[in-house]
Formats: sequence, structure tokens, C-alpha cells
Amino acid sequence: MILYLSLAIVASALMALGLLMMKTRSAHLPMAAGANVIGAIAAWLRDPMWIGGLGVQTAGWVCYVIAVSRAPVSMVAVMGQGGIALFVVASVVVLGERASPREWAGIAAIVFGMLMLTLSLNGGETEGALEPATLLIFTVLLTLAGLAPMAVARLNASGTAAAIFSGVAFGLGALFTKAMTLEFGGDTAALALRLVSNPYVYGVVVANIVGIVMLQNSFHSARAIIAMPLSGALSNIVPIVGGIVVFGERLPAGSTAATMRVGAFVLTIAAGALLAGAREQSPAEPVVVAPLSRVKT
Repeated sequence: MILYLSLAIVASALMALGLLMMKTRSAHLPMAAGANVIGAIAAWLRDPMWIGGLGVQTAGWVCYVIAVSRAPVSMVAVMGQGGIALFVVASVVVLGERASPREWAGIAAIVFGMLMLTLSLNGGETEGALEPATLLIFTVLLTLAGLAPMAVARLNASGTAAAIFSGVAFGLGALFTKAMTLEFGGDTAALALRLVSNPYVYGVVVANIVGIVMLQNSFHSARAIIAMPLSGALSNIVPIVGGIVVFGERLPAGSTAATMRVGAFVLTIAAGALLAGAREQSPAEPVVVAPLSRVKT
């Protein structure tokens, strides 16, 4: 199991690098909002740096799929928070961003939570069976919860609401990925047909596209050092809770290991709260793009 959890760390590092590349273009690319959604996304896809970042993220996602196919999704999710720490360091060094004491406390909580999770591993843990109905209910409730911050004007203006919803979307994508790997874990006959007919495949695609779009939008108003850790923390909270609720994952039998595991979960939630309340960035001059119907060819 340690091998696959190590692969999860590699996956998170690649995803963090891809997001950093995408963030460097946020001041030069339009937001995907209103009638300009399609035109904005088309502009992103034409940008070499942005599309390169998306490619690096895709490589990270492939590593994540391999890791989550062999290890509990809740454990993979928390191990993946190492990428958040790397992204924060890169934001300071490459982008020249700065963090307040409150923000550093949130970042430290994320890293310490990952360490506690590592110490709680015993290598003998098992997973329960997937409950499709529970996954559906969990998805609906989490989607509604992720949309709620968008009703708050301050969170919308600061880019925090978009970062929150991106984290929820990525987290649901992780749960769909786990469900997908369970479906494909047996006989590989007629794999193409099974791939097309499996609803979790479409859930993975939609959830990750929504997550990327919302996170890129948040980069326009929020500092990278805030937007990505907040999104990342939430994207890990969702599969942590979902792993227990949907897949029947259990806490370690030993009291010390169980306490460390719960402590890691609590620290993740606390870190998200600290970063959500961080001061906002003054938005840069927005980039405007016309809808595709108005673009001359």
C-alpha cells in the first residue's frame, strides 16, 4: 500500500505543477462566465502554457487513478495534500506571493495532517463495497453545499466561492474515479463497451472539467497561495468523508492510529476554514473575450 500512497504524492505534485502553469496565465486569459464561457475556454485551450499545464495535470490524474485503484480513497486523498505544500512554496518563489500568519497556520495544518495520516498507516486496512444510491445522494448534497457560497457576494468577489466549488467538484471526481476503478477491476472483456456504458466515467469527466473551470476562474480574483490550498483541502475532505460514507472504509483498529487519522481529518477541515477567511487579492484588470458567435473567422 505504501507504494501506491507514494504514487499519490507524485500525482499531487504533478497536479500542483500543472495548476501553477495555469495560474501564471490567469492575468492574460478571460474568465469563463455568462455568455463568454465557450469563448473563454477556447482561449484557454489556444494558450500554450495553459494547455501544457493541463497536460501535466492529466499525467498526475493518471498516477492518481493507479493509486486509488489499490488504496483506500480517503488515505490517497490526504496523502495528496503534499502537492498543496509544494504549490504554496512555488507560489512564493515563482509568483512572488506572500501569506499572512493566519494563512501560514492553515498551510501548516495541512502538512501536519498529512504527517499524522502517514503515521496512522498499518498496511492491513480493507475497504467495503460501493453503495451506488449512497453515492448519488452524497453527490447531490455536496453539490448543493458547494453552490451555497456563491450566494455570498463577498465570497464571489474574492474568488473564494469559485475555489470552494472547484474543490467540491474535484473531490466528487475522486469518488467517481474510485467507483470507476472498482467497476473495471474484474474481467476486461468488452472494455470499450463497459467504458461507454459506465456512468462513473461521465461523472469523472464532468466533475473534473467543472473543477478546472471554476479553479481557473478563482485565479482571476484570488491569490494562488489561497485559491489552490482551499480548493485542494476541500477536494480531499470530500473523498475522506465519502470513502467512509460511500465505500465503507473504516478507521484503524488501534486507538492511537485511529486518533491520528481523525486528527488528520480535523486538521484538514480547520485548514480549509483558515484559508477561506484569508484576505482577498485585489482583482487584476479583467480580460474580455467575445462569444464565439461574434468571433470572425
